[in-house]
Amino acid sequence: MFSRSRPCAEGSEGLPASWSRRAKSSQALALRCRIVLGCAEEEGLRSNKEVAAELGIWPQTVTKWRKRFLDKRIEGLGDEPRPGAPRTITDERVEAVLVATLERQPADATHWSRASMAAESGLSRSTVGRIWKAFGLQPHRADEFKISNDPQFIDKVRDVVGLYLDPPEKALVLCVDEKSQIQALDRSAPVLPMMPGMPERRTHDYIRHGITTLFAALDIATGEVIGSIHRRHRASEFKKFLIKLDKEVPAELDVHLICDNYGTHKAPVVAKWLAAHPRFHMHFTPTYSSWLNQVERWFGLLTDKKLRRSAHRSIQALEKDIRDWIDQWNQNPKPFTWTKTADEILERLASYLQRIPGAGH
Repeated sequence: MFSRSRPCAEGSEGLPASWSRRAKSSQALALRCRIVLGCAEEEGLRSNKEVAAELGIWPQTVTKWRKRFLDKRIEGLGDEPRPGAPRTITDERVEAVLVATLERQPADATHWSRASMAAESGLSRSTVGRIWKAFGLQPHRADEFKISNDPQFIDKVRDVVGLYLDPPEKALVLCVDEKSQIQALDRSAPVLPMMPGMPERRTHDYIRHGITTLFAALDIATGEVIGSIHRRHRASEFKKFLIKLDKEVPAELDVHLICDNYGTHKAPVVAKWLAAHPRFHMHFTPTYSSWLNQVERWFGLLTDKKLRRSAHRSIQALEKDIRDWIDQWNQNPKPFTWTKTADEILERLASYLQRIPGAGH
């Protein structure tokens, strides 16, 4: 209960009423003032639960600030000093680290490390790391990119993305490509298995047992994959893969194939076959834009989950492993979800071009 005189009865103690109405008051301070004013109504006879219900807060919050006001009056409504040592690094020193990181290189390296920046700025390595983390800077990383020079880039992006976001009815959209030069590699010594405190270990050298090529078509609707393995990578092998697709896709469906601009996809023998099978429609991604083809993402999963750390003593063993992995994938296929519209992709690309001198010419 409010056992003292009403908080608004004396000179400076009338401030909470004005604070609670000030547009520039922080929301926390304004709420505390409303708590005190609510408790002071009806000669201070209102309970904490009544005030809490009126303000939509917990009764414990009312209890806390009611007691703080009774003990310290106006000063009790402010925040108490936070624990810990006062800040010693000024904004100017933080700015100096950011400017150096973004605008110049160290004399003996291509990029800054925490140690070199610490020596340059006079700050500790951990402080430099915290500044970089706060501003999302990672000098040790460098991504690669390639700008397409395709004169039909915009039209091709809209065509392919349109198939992803609004596929045609009574048709199948397949992302098609080849993963060539898959090597059957065997390590020169047995792999040492992982143990507690020790990762799996393998020799750095290996023995080659030949190469093969995987032709794959990813159904964007279901995530299922149709695969075909050939020892060579020519237009004739791609034609054989198209014949396989023609047999496996129901005859009543049109087939839209999303491919890159590799020569085998445009060879005369392939063009002749496509002319004889009008239900097949080719859609080409722009040059240097394999990221538009969803089957490339699937190839990445195949590499990460099966090929990179496996060992094969023959090309036949490699091909069997690939076929088994495709069969296992198709038992529980997962389609990739495409979210970006063509306009969003083009706007993002435009922002990159603005940062690259001469890229727009």
